[in-house]
Amino acid sequence: MKDKCESQSVEVKTAAKGTPERLYDTLSSFSNQNGGGVIIFGISEADGFALTGVYDPQDIQKKVAEQCEQMQPKVRPLFTVCEIDGKYVVSAEIGECDTYEKPCFYLGKGRMRGSYIRVGESDKPMTEYEVYSYEVFKRKIQDELRTDARAQIDDLNSNAISLYFAKVRENKKQLSALDDERILSLQGIIQNGKPTIAGEMLFGVYPQSLFPQYSIIASVVPGTEIGQLGEMGERFSDDKRIEGTIEQMLEDAVSFVVRNMKRKIIIGSDGKRADKTQYPIAAVREAVLNALIHRDYSIHTENSPIRLLMFDNRMEIENPGGLYGRGTIDKLGETGLDTRNPYIAGALELLIGSENRYSGIPTMRFEMKSHSLPDPVFESSQGVFRVTLYNDEASAGESLKLTDQILSYCASPRSREELAERFDFSAPTYFISKYVRPLVREGRLGMTIPDKPKSKNQHYFAK
Repeated sequence: MKDKCESQSVEVKTAAKGTPERLYDTLSSFSNQNGGGVIIFGISEADGFALTGVYDPQDIQKKVAEQCEQMQPKVRPLFTVCEIDGKYVVSAEIGECDTYEKPCFYLGKGRMRGSYIRVGESDKPMTEYEVYSYEVFKRKIQDELRTDARAQIDDLNSNAISLYFAKVRENKKQLSALDDERILSLQGIIQNGKPTIAGEMLFGVYPQSLFPQYSIIASVVPGTEIGQLGEMGERFSDDKRIEGTIEQMLEDAVSFVVRNMKRKIIIGSDGKRADKTQYPIAAVREAVLNALIHRDYSIHTENSPIRLLMFDNRMEIENPGGLYGRGTIDKLGETGLDTRNPYIAGALELLIGSENRYSGIPTMRFEMKSHSLPDPVFESSQGVFRVTLYNDEASAGESLKLTDQILSYCASPRSREELAERFDFSAPTYFISKYVRPLVREGRLGMTIPDKPKSKNQHYFAK
């Protein structure tokens, strides 16, 4: 192999003396990940990824297919056989299984112990929560509607509820003639006379009395990485736990960012002065609101707050619960995606005018672009969703130095992941769009698959 390594979507096996007996972990992880993956038989990782060939290309296909039959759902690999230097190599392409059938697992160990997820070049057993994240979608479990034994109807703010009734009766004519309790029940605010999670988070006097971690931890890091210390040895130059209802936490989180972000005075061509904030406020608001609406409110995340981290060069907002249902990163901002908490989303349309029409992410993208900042970067992995907003702190001199280093490193073709790791960027998507694609447009970098610029197998090389 040219790259001398395995990857997120490529696994190699020797198979010179027989078919590997334990493939179920990789079969499971590739079936569960977006885009699937490829297992290549006939290459030895232990020998520096040397070409060893397989013992019998016909028999290995039969034996691998037999192992695929032991998976649920059954895996249907696409085999390819090729001869290289007189030795046979066999590849098995493992397609992603349908969302409604995930997680794919090994029948011999059962769903809880036989489900795997791909992490880099390794196959890791899924946690109980990762398995649950698939079950909640398939079984249409609505965690926002669950109740807590300690919750009481008096937990809800009567003034806020009264205003809500007025808005419901004004905007939902079919509910206007119903009594108050019926409205609260139909709108998911109460169940069997008790406030639901949605009710507590939308109208609770103090929701954190029941769920202390359904909050936001906001911190300002003096540097670009956690662990860097400020001039006085401080870990955080500002640090706050933000509590209250969703609406209260939204306003307090935006205020926290406004208080801590830098501003520049811009003199226009007309001589007028104007403030330019480090991040567009509308983009920050949408990012925080998305985290509050779409976070996971199940028992599995009761100890997991939303995290807002401000670094010198970026801001990260991270919420428990990866992408829900059939959603994928490349579909973000499109219509038709599944909503984890539809009752919370619907109530906020009335309360604060938010739109449950997939406009939040397009708004973030538009606002960042209008401020001449990089596109927001979205990541979803291992039950966590993260949006990163980058600012313009990098100087032109630093960018020029980085460009020279990229061109030097790409003397040999490099993948997205290799480039991001080499230059210490946690988000390959941002790194490629910010630094690599401009070099491609300038003709200083080439692509190994030019007709498919977004291919996961894409490599970049210096011209």
